[in-house]
Amino acid sequence: MASSKANYATKPIVQRSPDGRKSMKTSKAHLEAVRAAAEHQPKEWMKKAVSAISAGALAMSVTASGPVLEPAQAAAPMEVMQLAKLTAGDPQKNPNALLRNALPIDNKPIRAIQQNLELISEDLRVPGVNFRGVSSKVNASYRVATKNKDKILADVAEDKKAAAEDSMAKLVKGLEALQETVKVQDKQEVPLLQQELLRYVGDIEQDMVKGFPFEIPQEYSNLPALKGRATITMDLSLKDNPVTDKARMVIVVDGYNAPITAGNFVDLVNKKFYDGLEIQRADGFVVQTGKPEDGDGYKIDGKLQTIPLEVKVPADEVPLYGETLENLGRFQETPVLPFNAFGTLAMARSEFEPNSASSQIFWLLKESELTPSSANLLDGSYGVFGYVVQGADILQDLKVGDVITSAKVVAGQENLVNPRRGSSPPAPPPAAEE
Repeated sequence: MASSKANYATKPIVQRSPDGRKSMKTSKAHLEAVRAAAEHQPKEWMKKAVSAISAGALAMSVTASGPVLEPAQAAAPMEVMQLAKLTAGDPQKNPNALLRNALPIDNKPIRAIQQNLELISEDLRVPGVNFRGVSSKVNASYRVATKNKDKILADVAEDKKAAAEDSMAKLVKGLEALQETVKVQDKQEVPLLQQELLRYVGDIEQDMVKGFPFEIPQEYSNLPALKGRATITMDLSLKDNPVTDKARMVIVVDGYNAPITAGNFVDLVNKKFYDGLEIQRADGFVVQTGKPEDGDGYKIDGKLQTIPLEVKVPADEVPLYGETLENLGRFQETPVLPFNAFGTLAMARSEFEPNSASSQIFWLLKESELTPSSANLLDGSYGVFGYVVQGADILQDLKVGDVITSAKVVAGQENLVNPRRGSSPPAPPPAAEE
């Protein structure tokens, strides 16, 4: 794909207006406009719109060394319906749950079991543990599993039937064990069994996926693509950490919903592109890397290789390419892969060119006050393609200059198609002088 001529932003940020301060002054007027318009809108819409502008004003007031987050083109008069969507309620923040939800399946019994088991976490957070709530959800899961076993297994791919039957048997047996554990109110054992059972559920759901769910548009069919999922381990060397000098993250990238973006990353990992690269930004908002010594991204024969912005929304069978959800007027839709989890992995790109991503990646640190739960301004503007499922805690301790010593694909390699050929990994950065 042709490279973009736009200057490459070294920081992943929401598109910013030409004059942030002017935007800040006009935000109060926008708020009044929303309130006036809300007289003709449903109450729930009003809550979203008012919170959107309020969050925009809050973000625009941040003037620290990090980026100033602003709605696109905020300096110009902003139509009420041009506001970026902010997710209502308390979103799912567990990366494994997000990955389960993103699987392209439609089996109501297994989804009901999944939901009940996930909701146990809410009961576990209640002081003293809400064992009545836990018991209700476990019993409901058991009833669904035993009464709907045939319906669940009927949706499993033929070549995966045996594995799914084994997982189903373990699930039922595990639910029986969890029922007994709840009876004795063992609050240490309950979450351990809960996570074990959710792994069985995830395995069954994965076995329900029958091939790749859509055709990649012809114009992008020559690019590396991941037609499924892959697991990557990333080892890091830490320079100034008082506790340890090394760490490992385990990342799952999702080609079912971001095949081009995930395929691009897996292809670069296979080429050892990230091996030896330093962490280039770590500011409490994001951790970023992927910029080589000789330019803004990955090159072949001196030509920058870029990929399009790729965002999948539940209403569409195929991802949207080349445009942000806001530019398409679909800002009220939440992507299948949202920026909800700590350690959400996405592509960095130049500020005003959606199709300029190459090799620079970033992990979002969800605790940042700039992206509180229910106020995420990045969804639909940057291409999410995976989550850190193990070792994410190290992200908050990473510093500029820490080094990725190795990134390896440990599962899902067979799902990569169209790998780029005839290229070599970048030279590592020069060693620091003594």
